[in-house]
Amino acid sequence: MWEERFATPDYLFGTEPAEFVRREAARLKPASDVLCLADGEGRNSVYLAGLGHLVVAMEMAPSAIAKARALALAQGVMVDIQQADIAAWDWKPNQYDAIFAVFIQFAPPPLRDAIFAGMIRTLRPGGLVFLHGYTPKQLAFGTGGPRVIENLYTPELLAKSFDGLRIELMLTYEAELDEGRAHHGQSAMIDLIARKV
Repeated sequence: MWEERFATPDYLFGTEPAEFVRREAARLKPASDVLCLADGEGRNSVYLAGLGHLVVAMEMAPSAIAKARALALAQGVMVDIQQADIAAWDWKPNQYDAIFAVFIQFAPPPLRDAIFAGMIRTLRPGGLVFLHGYTPKQLAFGTGGPRVIENLYTPELLAKSFDGLRIELMLTYEAELDEGRAHHGQSAMIDLIARKV
């Protein structure tokens, strides 16, 4: 499904980073080891690499990876792009200073729980989780994201999933997105930033 979706000449979500990533990246310490999950066409990983961070981007779809590599080349940055299925990703302990999970709401609850647990495991002490996605209210807007309520985030769900981390930001809000043709229009968002202590 993802290969079919990304197999287009254009960048489905545009080439600019998600506004959440642009807004919150200043929280990173210089030259952080960063993991970008299911990074698609590279807009977020390439931006973070441009800020001087050491970025690993995980993505499954070959078409998306090709676009991400082209974007990194065009921007003159290095990103370690690894082709992998997130369900089989090796969550090595204490690997990264930060993990970015931006619009990864394709995962049904059992897989989502495993991903969240893996994120916590692979994060170094003091490291940050950056999570950005949609709330259930997004179903009414229909401007992007999954159409399955179980895959959407609530503050209660995220607080429970990342219990044991220190929540530095938990914010629900509405915003007008203009991120390629796939994310366009009024949207119901949620942001989480949590630190491993």
